[in-house]
Amino acid sequence: MEELLARPADYYMLDGLLSDDERLTRDTVRRFVDREVLPHIGGWWLRGEFPRHLVRQLGDLGVLGANLPSEYGAAGINNVAYGLILQELERGDSGLRSFASVQGSLVMYPIYAYGSETQRRYWLPRLASGEAIGCFGLTEPSAGSDPAAMQTRARRRGNGWELTGSKMWITSGSLADVAVVWAKDDSGEILGFLVERGTPGFTAHELKTKASMRASDTSELVFDGVRLEDDARLPDAKGLKAPLSCLTQARYGIAWGAVGAATACFEEALGYARDRVAFGRPIAATQIIQARLVDMLTELTKAQFLVYRLGQLKDQGLMRHTQVSLAKRNNVRVALEIARAARSILGAYGITIEYHAMRHSANLESVDTYEGTYDIHTLILGRDLTGLNAFG
Repeated sequence: MEELLARPADYYMLDGLLSDDERLTRDTVRRFVDREVLPHIGGWWLRGEFPRHLVRQLGDLGVLGANLPSEYGAAGINNVAYGLILQELERGDSGLRSFASVQGSLVMYPIYAYGSETQRRYWLPRLASGEAIGCFGLTEPSAGSDPAAMQTRARRRGNGWELTGSKMWITSGSLADVAVVWAKDDSGEILGFLVERGTPGFTAHELKTKASMRASDTSELVFDGVRLEDDARLPDAKGLKAPLSCLTQARYGIAWGAVGAATACFEEALGYARDRVAFGRPIAATQIIQARLVDMLTELTKAQFLVYRLGQLKDQGLMRHTQVSLAKRNNVRVALEIARAARSILGAYGITIEYHAMRHSANLESVDTYEGTYDIHTLILGRDLTGLNAFG
């Protein structure tokens, strides 16, 4: 019992279901976050500063696109281990996990899945090592939950293409060396392109007024008559299914990452409640605080098993995108509620940057919205259950 209570966030001893390699991967990233992120993240978040100096270190750790094949410079690990990486990164901050998710799932994955062999050999090792940074341009100022309504156009110009339009809310946009950009051709077909930094007509503008995800680069991308050769197109990416498949990969990681944020908030609240004395006893000795902690732990435990099973299904090739929707929808909302409860337990200290709950709560407001809102995933699941489309 004492051993169990020493690690209450793993109340059902899920750790015992992990392989040695999975635990080693998690613990390596956990130590990195404890050493390189947690002592500094409050200041970075407060200043609106993404810790770019950590990118090459993440590459050296092998966490970028880690579930992609090793022949392209990635680590080639299984999807449970990959999920644990993102869990630990988000235990540090959603912005750090968001960077890794975009790099691996939204940039490396589409190049791997839809790119030419030349594109794979050129970009994937650079992105895996952190030598290059990528971003994913799908969302537009007026096309978020409905990506099919995108206005960015790709028109044939001789043997190449001309891109015109803009993208909004793009993680790593102003840092990126290459952008995976989705645009409609004249027939209305959605195509994918690789647009490199410095290409004439391509500009990125960082958004500075965020009250959430402040330790993350979020930008607008503008394409003003950007000329591209045909070899900049992802040759196997045709139709909306291609970018949506990338979002499935990213949502999988988000569901794991939310567990990390929830764990950080629960552990912080539990430790504070044990130490904080009011009316002559620790506040953890009061019924109302114990009830909150038990509710937090219960939802956290359910979220842990949800993503663990999802990872197994993904490794077995059985995972469905609707299962990912369920995990993303549940785990992010649960993490947000845990963060809010933790902030309440911390009292006035909970609003300070020295503690983590308020920062996680603010970040999770964004995570609850991006890559499919809670309500959009509700409709995805509702359609899957009933066979009836309630969109629109």
